[in-house]
Amino acid sequence: MNMKVNIAGVELNNPIITASGTYGFGREYGELYSLNELGAICVKGLTLLPREGNPPPRITETYGGILNSVGLQNPGVNAFIEYELPELKKYTCKVIANMAGNTIEDYCQMAERLSDSDVDMLEMNISCPNVKAGGVAFGTNADTILTITKEVKKYAKKPLIVKLSPNVTDITEMAKAAEQGGADALSLINTLLGMAIDIKTRRPILANVTGGLSGPAVKPVAVRMIYQVRQCTNLPIIGMGGVTTGDDAIEMMLAGSNAIAVGTANFMNPYACVDIKKGIVDYMEKYNIDDVNDISGKVIVK
Repeated sequence: MNMKVNIAGVELNNPIITASGTYGFGREYGELYSLNELGAICVKGLTLLPREGNPPPRITETYGGILNSVGLQNPGVNAFIEYELPELKKYTCKVIANMAGNTIEDYCQMAERLSDSDVDMLEMNISCPNVKAGGVAFGTNADTILTITKEVKKYAKKPLIVKLSPNVTDITEMAKAAEQGGADALSLINTLLGMAIDIKTRRPILANVTGGLSGPAVKPVAVRMIYQVRQCTNLPIIGMGGVTTGDDAIEMMLAGSNAIAVGTANFMNPYACVDIKKGIVDYMEKYNIDDVNDISGKVIVK
C-alpha cells in the first residue's frame, strides 16, 4: 500500500500535514507520539520580527468549531530558524514554513531567509491585511494575489504554496491568479471570518471583535471550494477545513486534494493526525485501493 504523495516535487511519507497555527512547532505533540507519523508539519505562522499577538480573549468555542484571533503570536523568522527548525529536522516528516506579513516586502524577505534554511516548502498566508492598501487582505483580490505571488516567487528557492482565503466571491479566480503568479501548490481553505457576542454583557467575546472560524462547521465549505479549484487547475492541493476523521480526509481527497492538513481537530484530540491516517488506511483496505493518490479527485458527479 503506497501512502506517499508528491507536493510540488517534495515527497511526503503520507498525506497528513498539520495545519499552521494548531500545532505550534511540534514540541508538545512530539511528547505524545513520534512526529515521523506525519507527512509534514506546517509550523505556526511566522512574521519577519517577533510578535506578541492580540490581547485576550482571543479564542472561543462555537457550535461545531472555534473562533480565534490569536494575532500570529510567534518568535519571528530568525528565532525559528535558529531554535525550532533544528529540532524538527530530527524527524523524517517534511517542514513547511508558514509566512505572514503586512507588506509584499515582508513576504519577500521571509521567503529569501527561509529559502536559505533547511525548510522543505514555504506556505504564504495571504489572509493578512495589506497595510499599504488600507488593511484589505491580500487574498481577497485576484490582481493582488497575482502581484504578491509573482514577487515572492522571485525570492522563493523552495516550492511556494499559496494559502487561499474562503472570504471571497469566487475561489477559482483566486486560485488561477496564484497559479499565474507562479505558485507551486495551493492550500485551502483558511478560516472563515466570524463573530460571537456575549448576550449578558452585549459585548463581543473576542477582544479583536471578529476572528477566524475553523473546525467541523466549515468542512462543507472547504470541500466545495476544493472541488471547484480542482476543476480549474492541476496544481497540487493541500485540503483543510474541519477534517476530524479519516472519512473527512477521504471526502476532501475525493473532492480533489492531494494531501490533507489537520487543524482544530488537534485541540480536541491530540492524536487526531495519527487516527486520521489510520482511517485513510482502513478505507483503502476496505475498497482495495493500493495507492492513496488514486483517491484524489475521484468524486463521481454524473
